[in-house]
Amino acid sequence: MEPVRQKRCEAQARVIKALAHPTRVFLVEELANGPRCVCELTALVGTDISTVSKHLAILKNAGIVQDERRGTQIFYSLRVPCILNFFQCVGAVLEAVAEEHQAVVLNART
Repeated sequence: MEPVRQKRCEAQARVIKALAHPTRVFLVEELANGPRCVCELTALVGTDISTVSKHLAILKNAGIVQDERRGTQIFYSLRVPCILNFFQCVGAVLEAVAEEHQAVVLNART
Protein backbone atom coordinates (compact mmCIF):
# COMPACT_ATOMS: atom_id res chain seq x y z
CA MET A 1 0.00 0.00 0.00
CA GLU A 2 1.38 3.40 -0.89
CA PRO A 3 2.19 5.72 2.07
CA VAL A 4 -0.48 8.32 1.29
CA ARG A 5 -3.19 5.69 1.13
CA GLN A 6 -1.83 4.06 4.29
CA LYS A 7 -2.11 7.39 6.18
CA ARG A 8 -5.65 7.95 4.90
CA CYS A 9 -6.72 4.45 5.93
CA GLU A 10 -5.18 4.93 9.38
CA ALA A 11 -7.02 8.26 9.80
CA GLN A 12 -10.31 6.67 8.76
CA ALA A 13 -9.74 3.80 11.17
CA ARG A 14 -9.23 6.31 14.03
CA VAL A 15 -12.63 7.87 13.31
CA ILE A 16 -14.33 4.48 13.11
CA LYS A 17 -12.59 3.35 16.30
CA ALA A 18 -13.95 6.43 18.09
CA LEU A 19 -17.45 5.21 17.23
CA ALA A 20 -16.76 1.67 18.44
CA HIS A 21 -18.61 1.96 21.75
CA PRO A 22 -22.40 1.85 22.26
CA THR A 23 -22.36 4.93 24.50
CA ARG A 24 -20.53 6.99 21.89
CA VAL A 25 -22.95 5.84 19.18
CA PHE A 26 -25.81 6.90 21.48
CA LEU A 27 -24.18 10.30 22.08
CA VAL A 28 -23.78 10.94 18.35
CA GLU A 29 -27.40 9.95 17.74
CA GLU A 30 -28.54 12.33 20.49
CA LEU A 31 -26.42 15.17 19.12
CA ALA A 32 -28.15 14.71 15.76
CA ASN A 33 -31.09 16.46 17.44
CA GLY A 34 -28.96 19.53 18.16
CA PRO A 35 -26.46 20.77 20.72
CA ARG A 36 -26.69 19.34 24.23
CA CYS A 37 -24.94 20.24 27.44
CA VAL A 38 -22.89 17.62 29.24
CA CYS A 39 -25.43 17.54 32.07
CA GLU A 40 -28.26 16.64 29.65
CA LEU A 41 -26.18 13.95 27.99
CA THR A 42 -25.18 12.53 31.37
CA ALA A 43 -28.83 12.23 32.39
CA LEU A 44 -29.71 10.54 29.10
CA VAL A 45 -26.85 8.05 29.30
CA GLY A 46 -27.57 7.33 32.96
CA THR A 47 -23.99 7.26 34.16
CA ASP A 48 -21.61 9.67 35.88
CA ILE A 49 -20.41 12.88 34.28
CA SER A 50 -16.76 11.79 34.17
CA THR A 51 -17.62 8.75 32.05
CA VAL A 52 -19.69 10.83 29.62
CA SER A 53 -16.94 13.45 29.47
CA LYS A 54 -14.38 10.78 28.56
CA HIS A 55 -16.60 9.50 25.76
CA LEU A 56 -17.14 13.04 24.48
CA ALA A 57 -13.39 13.70 24.58
CA ILE A 58 -12.78 10.65 22.39
CA LEU A 59 -15.41 11.85 19.91
CA LYS A 60 -13.93 15.36 19.96
CA ASN A 61 -10.37 14.12 19.42
CA ALA A 62 -11.61 12.15 16.41
CA GLY A 63 -13.20 15.30 14.96
CA ILE A 64 -16.76 14.01 15.24
CA VAL A 65 -18.08 16.52 17.79
CA GLN A 66 -17.18 20.01 18.87
CA ASP A 67 -17.78 21.87 22.10
CA GLU A 68 -18.79 25.40 23.01
CA ARG A 69 -18.71 26.96 26.44
CA ARG A 70 -21.86 28.88 27.40
CA GLY A 71 -21.34 30.38 30.82
CA THR A 72 -20.52 27.53 33.15
CA GLN A 73 -21.83 24.82 30.85
CA ILE A 74 -20.23 23.09 27.89
CA PHE A 75 -22.45 22.22 24.95
CA TYR A 76 -21.54 19.59 22.39
CA SER A 77 -22.71 19.36 18.80
CA LEU A 78 -21.88 17.32 15.75
CA ARG A 79 -18.95 18.83 13.91
CA VAL A 80 -19.85 17.03 10.70
CA PRO A 81 -23.51 15.92 10.59
CA CYS A 82 -22.76 13.68 7.59
CA ILE A 83 -21.48 11.13 10.14
CA LEU A 84 -25.15 10.14 10.36
CA ASN A 85 -24.85 8.83 6.77
CA PHE A 86 -22.31 6.35 8.12
CA PHE A 87 -24.87 5.27 10.72
CA GLN A 88 -27.46 4.74 7.97
CA CYS A 89 -24.96 2.59 6.11
CA VAL A 90 -24.28 0.54 9.25
CA GLY A 91 -28.04 0.10 9.62
CA ALA A 92 -28.24 -1.20 6.04
CA VAL A 93 -25.44 -3.68 6.77
CA LEU A 94 -27.27 -4.90 9.88
CA GLU A 95 -30.51 -5.34 7.90
CA ALA A 96 -28.71 -7.29 5.17
CA VAL A 97 -27.05 -9.56 7.73
CA ALA A 98 -30.39 -10.11 9.50
CA GLU A 99 -32.10 -10.98 6.21
CA GLU A 100 -29.29 -13.39 5.34
CA HIS A 101 -29.50 -14.99 8.76
CA GLN A 102 -33.28 -15.30 8.44
CA ALA A 103 -32.88 -17.00 5.05
CA VAL A 104 -30.40 -19.48 6.52
CA VAL A 105 -32.81 -20.29 9.37
CA LEU A 106 -35.72 -20.77 6.97
CA ASN A 107 -33.63 -23.01 4.68
CA ALA A 108 -32.51 -25.09 7.65
CA ARG A 109 -36.14 -25.78 8.55
CA THR A 110 -37.07 -27.10 5.10
